[in-house]
Amino acid sequence: MIGFDIGGTKCAVSVGYEVDGALHIEKKEVIPTDLTAAPYVMIERMCTIAERLTDDMSLIGISCGGPLNSRQGIILSPPNLPGWDNVEIVDFLKKRYHGKVGLQNDANACALAEWKYGAGKGTENMIFLTFGSGLGAGLILNGNLYTGASDMAGEVGHIRLTDYGPIGYGKAGSLEGFCSGNGLAQLGRMYAQEQFQIGKRVSFCSDIDHLSGITAKSIAEAADQGNEDALLVYQICGEQLGKGLSILIDILNPELIVIGSIFQRSEHLLKTAMQKVIKKESLPHSESVCQIVPALLKENLGDYAALSIAATLQ
Repeated sequence: MIGFDIGGTKCAVSVGYEVDGALHIEKKEVIPTDLTAAPYVMIERMCTIAERLTDDMSLIGISCGGPLNSRQGIILSPPNLPGWDNVEIVDFLKKRYHGKVGLQNDANACALAEWKYGAGKGTENMIFLTFGSGLGAGLILNGNLYTGASDMAGEVGHIRLTDYGPIGYGKAGSLEGFCSGNGLAQLGRMYAQEQFQIGKRVSFCSDIDHLSGITAKSIAEAADQGNEDALLVYQICGEQLGKGLSILIDILNPELIVIGSIFQRSEHLLKTAMQKVIKKESLPHSESVCQIVPALLKENLGDYAALSIAATLQ
C-alpha cells in the first residue's frame, strides 16, 4: 500500500502493509511542498518517490486538507495549498497506475487511522479532533466514516462559542479560535498585551515588541515551569474545549473522543478545565459513556492516515 500525505509545508510518501489487524510502515520519504510549482508537478514528484520505494502501486491512499470531493477524487482549493484548484488527483493516479485510489481530507483520514489501528480500535462511535494549527474532526458513526452530503461533515472548528475571542476558521470566538495552535498563540498575545498595557510582565514574552513571537509551544513551556499566567491561558483553552466537546457529546453520543497534536502533548494542561465544563454542560447519560483520550499513533499519525485510506480499498 502507498500513502500520499499532502500538506502545505511538506508532503510524505509512505509504503506499508497490514498483518493481523496491524498496520506497519515499511518505508517513508518526506519532501517540502513547493507552493510555486503546479499541483501536478508536486504529484509527479511524489509518484517518482513512490516508484523508487516500491513496485506495487495497486493501492494508493491520499490524505489532504479540505475542501475536497472524496467521491469524485478532486482536491478543491485548500487554503494551505494555493493554486490547487479542482485537482483531479484520483483520476490522474488511476490512469497512471491502473490501481485503486482513495482520497479523504486529513481529519477523516486521521479518524480512520485511530479507529482502525490506534486509540479507537474496537469502537463503533468515535470522534477524532486534529487540534493542530487548526481544528477539524473526523466522525466514525455506527461503525462507518461519516462525511456528509458534500464532504463537509466534522468542520467543528467553525462552531462559534463566544461573540468575542481569537479568530479561527474565519470566525471570532470559534472553537478553532480557542482550540488550535494559532488560537492558543492569539490567546497568549491578547493576555500579554493586556498585562503590558497596565505595566505588568508575563512569563512567556519579554516585552510588547515581541508579541508576534508567542506560540502555543512557548506558552506550554512556561506553563510546565509552573507560571500562573501561562497556566491561565491553557485553562481558558481547556474550558472552551470542554464547551465544544459537550456539544459533540450531546449531539453524537460517542463512546470515545480522540484528540491529536497539541492535546496529546499538553493534555495535563487542558484536562482538568475541560472535564469540569463537560461535567457541567453535557447530558449525564451521554457523558458517562464517553472517554476522551490523546491520539495513540502520535507523530506517525499522518503516515498511518494516508495508508489507512489505502487499506479501505482492499
